[in-house]
Amino acid sequence: MNEENTRLPDFLLADLYKNSLVITQDALETERKVSRPEAPASERQWFLGSNLRKITLLVSEKEAVYLQDDSLQFLSAILGACKLNLGDVAIVNYQNDPVSYPLLKEKLQPAFLLLFGVTAAQVALPFTIPHYQVQKYDNCQILLAPPLDQMLGTSQEAKLEKSKLWLCLKKMFNV
Repeated sequence: MNEENTRLPDFLLADLYKNSLVITQDALETERKVSRPEAPASERQWFLGSNLRKITLLVSEKEAVYLQDDSLQFLSAILGACKLNLGDVAIVNYQNDPVSYPLLKEKLQPAFLLLFGVTAAQVALPFTIPHYQVQKYDNCQILLAPPLDQMLGTSQEAKLEKSKLWLCLKKMFNV
């Protein structure tokens, strides 16, 4: 048999050289999705803080891994007023890690759960509560609040939101 006349079918060639024969835009996009999958929450650091006091803060901030700088500064100040720090809490950005309450309970075991801009339904809680009402559930105190960006700044509305939050935190942490 003459080697020069041997032809393999196109599909076989494509299978043999699927990673190096022809690179198209579709192939590049598929390779990006396959070669760099997002590590599941259990295999990577998906929260900020050390969670020493089992306090979980669930925020919803676009374009931030955990928090925007101004939100982090605000939360640090609020935690300091409660005699806490970032080592005491676990901050999870729901935008990047849409977690459920059962997963939070399993992985972080929160005694306190504060949701900023995240609804009870989004985390699969079996109830809903209004903002700034502390609710005990499953050995956890839960507080829902508006997004952090509504508390930033010096406007009258921001001051009102901060004062409502502060009253709840004083009650939760016995400050």
